[in-house]
Amino acid sequence: MPTTKKQGICFGLMMCCGMVIAMTFYNLLMNDLLSGMTFMKGMLQLIVTFLVAAALELLVVSPIAGKVVSKLPFDKSKKLLLILAMSGCMVLGMVTFMSFYGLITASINNGLPSDSLIKSYLLIFIKNLVFAFPLQLLIMGPLVRFLFSKMVRARQSLKAA
Repeated sequence: MPTTKKQGICFGLMMCCGMVIAMTFYNLLMNDLLSGMTFMKGMLQLIVTFLVAAALELLVVSPIAGKVVSKLPFDKSKKLLLILAMSGCMVLGMVTFMSFYGLITASINNGLPSDSLIKSYLLIFIKNLVFAFPLQLLIMGPLVRFLFSKMVRARQSLKAA
């Protein structure tokens, strides 16, 4: 887990990058758009989506999630509970905002949905939450924490040498 502001930003960007890649491919597959997309268009979409997600994560969702978790009534010294609470708040916050982003980009590319905007948003939100929550808790969270801790240990051993 990050212990400094700089580490927190690095950890957040690593997590954001992994989640954006996985969620982008998931949404492209769910909407049957992967086969018709060129490599360059896909890369551009990934970069733009990452920039939006990173800004939301660092400036909006992470600070709010931290405040919410600090007010929850559980023993903060229990690392697993802290990780689960923070991950849950982050996933809910990011899915809330990024589903709105998805609705906007889908509307720009394909026109406004035939259903109401609220119904379309809720469908996108539910589909994203169903995929993002287990992705974060079971795959991306443990992977990024492992890679981040390796990176921090490597930097500390370089400083000690």
